[in-house]
Amino acid sequence: MGTTWTVRLVTPPVRADFQSAIEEELARIIALFSHWDPRSELSRLNAAPPGFWAVSEPFWDLLNRAMDLADDTNGAVDPALGALVDLWGFGPPGPRPLNGFGTGPSVPFEDEVEAARALSGWGIVRLNRDARAVQQLGGVKLDFSGFAKGHAVDRVSERLTAMGATHHLVEIGGELRGAGVRPDRMPWWVELQQAPGAPEPRTVAGLFDLAVATSGDWIRRFEAYGQSYSHTIDGRTGRPVENGVASVTVLAETAIYADAMATALTVMGPEEGPAYAADLNIAAAFVVRTDEGLVEIVTPAFTAMLSEGA
Repeated sequence: MGTTWTVRLVTPPVRADFQSAIEEELARIIALFSHWDPRSELSRLNAAPPGFWAVSEPFWDLLNRAMDLADDTNGAVDPALGALVDLWGFGPPGPRPLNGFGTGPSVPFEDEVEAARALSGWGIVRLNRDARAVQQLGGVKLDFSGFAKGHAVDRVSERLTAMGATHHLVEIGGELRGAGVRPDRMPWWVELQQAPGAPEPRTVAGLFDLAVATSGDWIRRFEAYGQSYSHTIDGRTGRPVENGVASVTVLAETAIYADAMATALTVMGPEEGPAYAADLNIAAAFVVRTDEGLVEIVTPAFTAMLSEGA
């Protein structure tokens, strides 16, 4: 996945080789869903010629969950934006080529964006449920980056619980999930990520059977002609988001939901995002860039969690 992982756990009475189990679980996930590994099931589907292609049961299950998330958010989190992600230099082909002056990355032309949009978006994905197969139109690229790290966090957490390590903290690329408590019986306290220059003091959260994920426009980006381009792509425009949202942090029961909602709320923007999160009782904190500087918007559910932990 091009990132790191960390696990802290309270060793149960019956000891086991937890590191090997974690690495085995991560290797299985990479073999299924990594678009960086050309041997993965996802990469092979992306490179397949047109037609319906049968997929494995775990791949099918996550794809269906991703399609449900896309449906619920009207495509704000989308598993089929791989062509656009690659075009903007955030996928396996690598960064954008240099511009004609050699002074920095180039920006795609409008016709390139439109061509990639024609091969992108959850609305063009067709599933044959009887055959457990996915249609490849030719050039369509699935990309699970909007929730894959969260899914991996959940799978590792569930594997540890099944092995008897019911008290643990799992982190993959900044997405976290805590279960049980630390050896001192305190929650797994973590510092929430914030955009550089965020207005509020650093916030910590106790992850007692809780997960957290942050999407931020400073995490992966490039600059060209004085403008910054974030890695989060809005499938509706085919371009990196530029709505003023610097970051969104979401607390939820599962890491995959927190990860997906952090992405979706970022795409929705500073007005639609908080309203959507409030309607669904999502605990979310937004940091928004304004003419006056960075301002924070938090949902009632996020405020309630802070109050409970105070």
